[in-house]
Parts: sequence; structure tokens; C-alpha cells
Amino acid sequence: MTRRVLVLGSTGSVGTQTLDVLEGLRESHRVVGLSASTSVDLLAEQISKFDPEAVCVANPAAQLPAVPGSVTRFGGADGLVELVKATHPDIVICAITGAAGLPSTLAAAQSGATLALANKESMVLAGHLVKDACKASGGRIIPVDSEHSAIAQCLEGQNRSTVRRLILTASGGPFYGRDRDSLASVTRAEALRHPSWEMGPRITIDSATLMNKALEIIEACQLFDVAPEMVDVVVHRQSIIHSMVEFTDGALLAQLSPPDMRLPIRYALGWPGRLSSGSPPVDITRLGPLTFEEPDRDAFPCLALGERVAREGGLAGCILNAANEVAVTAFLDGRLPFTGIPHIVEDSLGAFENVATPDLATIIETDERVRRHAEARVLQPTT
Repeated sequence: MTRRVLVLGSTGSVGTQTLDVLEGLRESHRVVGLSASTSVDLLAEQISKFDPEAVCVANPAAQLPAVPGSVTRFGGADGLVELVKATHPDIVICAITGAAGLPSTLAAAQSGATLALANKESMVLAGHLVKDACKASGGRIIPVDSEHSAIAQCLEGQNRSTVRRLILTASGGPFYGRDRDSLASVTRAEALRHPSWEMGPRITIDSATLMNKALEIIEACQLFDVAPEMVDVVVHRQSIIHSMVEFTDGALLAQLSPPDMRLPIRYALGWPGRLSSGSPPVDITRLGPLTFEEPDRDAFPCLALGERVAREGGLAGCILNAANEVAVTAFLDGRLPFTGIPHIVEDSLGAFENVATPDLATIIETDERVRRHAEARVLQPTT
């Protein structure tokens, strides 16, 4: 049976790589829907190539060019939810960056589809709501982040009660080995120069600050139902081992592959089976030495902020993410130094009261309030 696939965020890094994979899967998978925010010219090209049933342009100011055929069009943030409902997908690639991806992720969870989840923020902000929706609908989450995909693969067929800890690997980003003082003057171009992965600007900056690893700690606790003290982070510069699981008998399982997002994407599209990549086998004799180190928490304080939020739970994830999104945008715009990012986040965490099990309305309201607060603090980040 052909699987119906909806790609949310089809013009971004994960979205375009997903379509690269789907190009070779036309006999088993059909693209029924696509969405973009502002990259409407690329979206038009994707429509012409994959002939989806429906599309959505989430940014009301963006206008989709004329395309052949009779594709149904939706617009705005609400249009993303309507797109999920209209296409009746079997698999939803949730690849919209940031908190903007939460409503459509929840809609996908409510639909009973398999969520191929690349939007980690949905789990950071509202993991309990996404999981509850999946439980009620019969849906399932298959993580697409390389680290969480690796953990999911290592846990296949395992007794969860025998898990001692999850070990997330980090490349260390472009500023590996730098101390905190030397990071005060780094430029936008330097921060966007990731050593291992080709990603969008937001996630690339998160990798440079190690905020991506902070978010992944929170996401791992949600996805795999483990306590924060069961999640560790190690710096692995080669980006060959994507994460590991240690069991109570001392066994350590790891998932290894060259750094290529198409592998976790293909795994999610093929689950519960595996899809052939058609590429030659990996020559393990050429992988070279594999090294592991403790991360420098003094130089990269975002990591400790993520650990703190994982322990606190509740609304803290929303506060951390909203403040970080504002701070990263300010840095990319030249309005905030690189080292100001964790200051904005820490200040925001201290300025808002936590709520243990927030509903969606509370999350949305808090997200807006934190963004206003963080934007005001950008003007005076150290006071």
C-alpha cells in the first residue's frame, strides 16, 4: 500500500532532504501535501515535481506563483492545521523550525498519523500534549533528529527497564576549544560555519551555543520517558556515532553512520521496516579515530540551562525556547553579541513562574509574553 506523506516545512533543510529521499520512493510513498513559509518559488518547483493534493503558505505576506494543476491551497498558520486535516496523511514530516511548528505537530498527532518529528521544539514546549494526542489517536512519534533517531534505533526490542542512561553526542560546533571570553566577539559568519552538518541558520546558531543539545536533553526525556539524570552529553567531533544507550548490565549500544540527515529521514519513512538507500556500504576502515570529551559548560552555559529546564519541566521549556528564539534572531540581526544569548535565556527563566502541566492556551500565551520580555532585554542583556 502506498503511504501518503505530508511534508510540513518542505523548503527548509530537513524538508528538502526529505523530498530528495522521496524522489526515489515514488512506488511506495506519495507526497500529498507540502508547506512553506516564505520560499514560495521553491515551493512552486516542488509542487510541479511532486504534484501534491494540497499546499499551504504559512506567511500571509507571501504569494505562491501560478502552478499547473488543481492543487488545493491553504494560507496562514491556521492553514497548516487545515492542510493536515485535508490530506489524511499516513506520515507527517514535522520539519517547521521553532515554536511555529507546534500547532501543526499537534494536529498531526491528533490525526493518528506517524509523526516523523524534526521539530524538537514541539516536545520541548508541549511534549505531554503531543504524547497524549498520539495515545488518543493511535499515532506514533518517530524522531528525525539524528541523535534521537539513533537512540530509538538502539532501543528497538529492548526492555526499557534495563536502560541506565542515554548518551547524546555533540559535534562541539564551530567554537570547539574556545573559552568564554574569546566568544564575546564572534561574528555571524563564524557562528554559521558548522563543522559537520548543513542546516538552517537558527539550528546552526543553536549548535554553536550548544542550545541544540540543551533542547535535545529535554526532548529525550519526553520521547523516551527518562529522568534528566539519565541523559548525558559528550562531545564527539567526528559526528559518526549519533548517540548511545547504556544498559544496566554495562552494555553500550551505538548507532554509527556518516553525518547525513537522509539516514534518519529514511528510517522514519520506512518504519517499522528499513528502506534501502541504494548507496554503497560504509567502509569502516576509513572512518578514522573516534574521540569523546566532556563538554565545556563554562564556555557554553546553554547546556546547563537545558539541564535545569529538564529537571523543572512544565512551562520552563516554553520559556527557554521563546527566549532563545528571540536571542538568536537578535544575534543574527547584529543586535546582540553571541555571549548575550544565554544571558537573555537565563534572565527569562527567572522572570516567569513555572506551571507543572500547562494547557495549549497557557503555552501560547506564555510564549508571546516571554518573547516580548526577551526582546526588551536584548537592549540591555547584561543588566
